[in-house]
Amino acid sequence: MSPPADDAVRAPARGTAAGATVDDASASDATAATAPESSLAARGKSDVDALRDVIDALVRQRMRDGDANARDEPVRHAFWETQPVGQFSDDTSDGAMREGAISDARDASEVSPVGGTLPPGYEWCSCDMTDVKTQEEVYELLTNNYVEDDDAMFRFQYSQEFLKWALRPPGYHEDWHVGVRLKVTQTLVAFITGVPATLRVNGAPISLTEINFLCIHKKLRSKRIAPTLIKEITRRVNARDVWQAVYTAGVVLPKPISKARYWHRSLDIRKLVDIGFTRLGRTQTMAQTIQMYKLDAKPKTEGLRHMTAEDVPRVTKLLSAYLAKFAVAPEMNEADVAHWLLPREDVVFSYVVENEATKEITDFISFYNLPSQIIHGNTKHKTLKAAYAYYNVATSVSLLDLMQDALILAKTNDFDVFNALNLMENDSFLQPLKFGIGDGNLHYYLYNWRVLEDLPPSEIALVLT
Repeated sequence: MSPPADDAVRAPARGTAAGATVDDASASDATAATAPESSLAARGKSDVDALRDVIDALVRQRMRDGDANARDEPVRHAFWETQPVGQFSDDTSDGAMREGAISDARDASEVSPVGGTLPPGYEWCSCDMTDVKTQEEVYELLTNNYVEDDDAMFRFQYSQEFLKWALRPPGYHEDWHVGVRLKVTQTLVAFITGVPATLRVNGAPISLTEINFLCIHKKLRSKRIAPTLIKEITRRVNARDVWQAVYTAGVVLPKPISKARYWHRSLDIRKLVDIGFTRLGRTQTMAQTIQMYKLDAKPKTEGLRHMTAEDVPRVTKLLSAYLAKFAVAPEMNEADVAHWLLPREDVVFSYVVENEATKEITDFISFYNLPSQIIHGNTKHKTLKAAYAYYNVATSVSLLDLMQDALILAKTNDFDVFNALNLMENDSFLQPLKFGIGDGNLHYYLYNWRVLEDLPPSEIALVLT
C-alpha cells in the first residue's frame, strides 16, 4: 500500500556543504528546500479541498519530474565559474576532455601560508574539536544559524557527540576545521570543515577531503564571507598536498556529477502531523493512517544483533565487496569502519546479521540520528527525531526485508521519521515500504575532478553525514 496521495513532507535538505551556501548574488547561506503547499491547504481547510487537490497533483508532478523546479535549473555562478570544477559549457564529446584532475597538482610548498583577507574586525582560527568550549561554540553556531526549511519550521540540531563523530575520523586535521571569529569578543561567527577520505570514482581511487558544515551567522551573510571561507579551506587542504574534494548541495552549481532525492517514511504519524512535518490525506482519518504505517513489534531476520568491535573485520570485508559495485564509493579500511559504523549512543545505530552455523556476517544495517529543532512554536514538541539511512548490505535476505527491520529498529529507538536517499539500491525498497518522496534534490559535486558523464543516483554509494 502506498502513502496517502496528498501526503506532504517538510524538512531541511540534508548534505548541504560548500557549494550549498554560495549564492553569487548575495554569497549568503542558502537554506533548504521543502514541500511547497500553501499554509492554508496544509491546514486542511474544507473550503479549499478542491484547490488543494489540484495543487497536490502539480506538486507531485514537479517532485517527480524536477523540470519545473527553479532550484534545479543552472544559472550563472561567478565564483564557481572561476574554480576547477566541471562547467555546464564543457564539451565532453569525442574525447575533447579527459576524465580526471582538471588542474594539475602543484608543490604543496608553493601554497600561501597566509589566509585570505577577511572584512575588518574578523580573523581566522582553527577549531579544536577535542576542546569542550570549542565544541559548545560550534554547536551553538550551527544550532542557531545552520540549515532550516523555507518556512522556518525546522532547523538541524547537531549534537556535540554527533559533531565529534563527524569531524574526528582517523587522520583528521584540526586546521581543516576552519572558523572565523570577531577579533574583539572572539565569538565564532562562521565555520567550514573538511575531513580526509578516499573516494573511488569510476575505478580511480582519489585521496580527497569531504567538505561540510559551511555555516555563517545570519547577521554576517551580507559580507560575502562564503566564497572567502571556501578559498580558505581550499588553501589549507592544498597545503597538505590534497587537491580534490567532494561535497553536496541542495542548489545547482557548476557542475553536479549526480542528483539524488530524499524520501521520508513516517514512524510516529501522530507527532509528524502535529508538528506540521506531514499531514493526513484528505479522505483519511488519523486511525486509518496509523494503521497504514504500523510496523511489527520486532525484526524478523534471524541472527540480527547490535554490531560490536569484534565484527569490524567482517563488516569491512562485507561492505567493501558491496561498495565495489558502484561508480562512486568510499574506500574504508578497518579503522574507518570502526569510526563511522560502530554504534555510538544517540549518534549511529548499526546492526549485523550473523549466520549461527558459519559465524559469517551476511547482512548489515546502519542509520544515524540527526534531529531537527521545531522552531515554529505551534506545537508542544521541541524536537523532530529523524533517522537517516547510512550503509546497508543485504546478502542472506532481500534489501526490502532488511530495511523493513531497519524501520522497526528505528521505531523501537523512538525515531519519528526515517529518511533515505535514492542512492545505491535504495529504490528497491522506498515505495514498497511506504516512503514518501521529498521535495528538492541533493546534488553531488567533485572539486578539481572531471567526470565525463552524469551518473544516476543508483551509481552513487557515498553518504555524507
